[in-house]
Amino acid sequence: MKPRELSDLRREYAAGGLDESDLETEPVAMFRRWMHDAVAAGLHEPNAMVLSTVSAEGAPASRIVLLKGIDERGFVFFTNYESRKADDLDARPRCALLFPWHPLERQVRVEGTATRLSEHENDVYFGSRPRASQLGAWASPQSEVIPDRSVLEARYEEAAERFGEGDVPRPENWGGFCVVPERVEFWQGRLGRLHDRLRYRRTPSGWAVERLAP
Repeated sequence: MKPRELSDLRREYAAGGLDESDLETEPVAMFRRWMHDAVAAGLHEPNAMVLSTVSAEGAPASRIVLLKGIDERGFVFFTNYESRKADDLDARPRCALLFPWHPLERQVRVEGTATRLSEHENDVYFGSRPRASQLGAWASPQSEVIPDRSVLEARYEEAAERFGEGDVPRPENWGGFCVVPERVEFWQGRLGRLHDRLRYRRTPSGWAVERLAP
C-alpha cells in the first residue's frame, strides 16, 4: 500500500455520543456496562486488551492479553511470572491498558499500578482453565528464545505424560496481576473527529470526572 493510500483511509464516526449524564458513579461499573455492550454486539475477543509496560531500563513494550476478571480492585489478567511483561511489572508496576472496540466506535484506556494476585486466587483460576491450557503453562518458557516449535511440542508431551489423567497443578511461576486504576478514560467516536473523551481520575475524596478535548 502506498503512503498516499494510507492517508486516504478514513471514516466518520456516528454510532452515538457520550455525555456526563451517561456515566456511572465509578469507572468499574461503567466499564462493566460497556463490556456488556461489547459482548452483546458479538465482538471478537471483547476482553482482549493491549497491555503496555516499561522495563527497568525504560524501554516500553505493548502486547495483547486477555482480561480475566474485574472487581472493585481493578482489572485482572494472568501470565508467566518469568515473562517479559512480568519482569517489567515487577520492576515498574505502573502500566496502561487499552480496549479497542472498533465496531462500536469505542475505546477504554486504563492507567494504573499492577500488583500480583494471591496464591489462592492463582490456584482457583488455574484450576478453571482447560486442561490443554494448563499443560501449555508447563510447556512454555514464556519470552525465552527457543530453537524451533518442536521444543514446545516436546515439552507439552512431557507435561502430558508427567501428569497423566490426574489434576494438573499450577506452576509456581504462573499467576495473575491486578491493575488498580488511577485513571480510566471512556472514548466514543463522533462526527468531524470531535470525539467524546470522559475520564475518571482517582482523588483522595473519590473519583473526579473530566472531559478531555479530542
